[in-house]
Amino acid sequence: MPNIPDTSATANSVERASEQRISHTPPDLSPNRQHFPSLALELSGQPVIYADNPGGTQVPQECIGAIADYLARSNANTGGAFLTSARTDALLAEAHAAMADMLNAADPREIVFGPNMTTLTFAFSRAIGRTLSPGDEIVVTTLDHDANVSPWQALAEERGAVVRMAEIDPATCTLDMADLHAKITPRTKVVAVGYASNAVGTINDVETITSWAHEAGALAWIDAVQYAPHAPIDVQALDCDFLVCSSYKFFGPHLGIVYGKLPLLERIAAYKVRPATNEAPGKWETGTQNHECLAGLVGTLDYLATLGRAQQARYGARFAGMSGRRLELHAAFAAIQAYERELVRHLLIGVAELQGVQIYGLTQEADLTRRVPTVALTVAGHTPRALAEGLGQRGIFAWDGNYYALNLMERLGIEARGGALRIGLAHYNTLAEVDRIVAALHEIVGG
Repeated sequence: MPNIPDTSATANSVERASEQRISHTPPDLSPNRQHFPSLALELSGQPVIYADNPGGTQVPQECIGAIADYLARSNANTGGAFLTSARTDALLAEAHAAMADMLNAADPREIVFGPNMTTLTFAFSRAIGRTLSPGDEIVVTTLDHDANVSPWQALAEERGAVVRMAEIDPATCTLDMADLHAKITPRTKVVAVGYASNAVGTINDVETITSWAHEAGALAWIDAVQYAPHAPIDVQALDCDFLVCSSYKFFGPHLGIVYGKLPLLERIAAYKVRPATNEAPGKWETGTQNHECLAGLVGTLDYLATLGRAQQARYGARFAGMSGRRLELHAAFAAIQAYERELVRHLLIGVAELQGVQIYGLTQEADLTRRVPTVALTVAGHTPRALAEGLGQRGIFAWDGNYYALNLMERLGIEARGGALRIGLAHYNTLAEVDRIVAALHEIVGG
């Protein structure tokens, strides 16, 4: 069994800590629910609850409308001498600029689009692999999604490199930073680490990890898929070499995005067809892109910018030097972060009272700044699948299993028992929905 303390007393400890309220009262973002048509879906006369958000979020009407508008008015390939092609060219430029604003990239050319994070990571790892020699080392972690582990393992097999896996503290599901630091050596060429765990919500200190990678002369590859929906990202402050995320995890369509420092994108040789440009980002965006989904991404970022404008007076001062859409997007995610901390605090209090519950990861009020609102748990006498099915029958959607966090589930000793139930919240969830989730779990477990 994993060395994780019993959480039977977690409810009391969180309740006591909750008396010391978060000093900054979070904003009320529930009015933004009106932007999401799918929230009107009902099952057995009740609105459904989307607690499956780590697997993919719902999209606002701005995203849906932008996709439909592109297909109706601008559908064409790029580079043509006619109206719809010119509109498509303009759209692609706008998509790169909007994502640069969201990530605080210095140049829109530092944004690369592709089908998803996994495919992009495989493609970039193959290209980076050309620079590796037998005996070179790649550091990954036990906490990561397999999409930030398997591509590097496959690359190591091809190139004769060595993969070193950093350990975790199983009691808190946090990275063992001392072990990670020790595994970064002069032979290290890539350090691949997640910004936040897709299974247990832990936020990693990627700024420190990036600095360690650079001290060793290695590249820092950051998987921000699970962090991006929940907080502002500043790639310039992080100084990471690459950062990857997926727009369908932050209220957009199914797309993958890579940020890369421009000198690296220009220097590293990409796999591409011969007529394609040798300049970034085009040399990395192989084949025709998903234009309609890029339109949807711009629509999603328009929605988030609108949210941010309403919160700019409250959060804008945090982002000195930013203006326009860049400031609005960062203010939006600062507001989302504050709002979601109250949601996850409420959830942790409620689920900790379940008979026989085991919560994996950080549960204390003082640790809410170190996690995103993704909670994994097991309940004695109930398989994770049975819990998910019971919730699903009540119109509450949540995942069970390992969600590709395979190494973590094996390390915790629960992979063979079906993994864990995962409840993941987003800014369109409400405290009332959290209460309904907790009540349903008590009903299922009590039954």
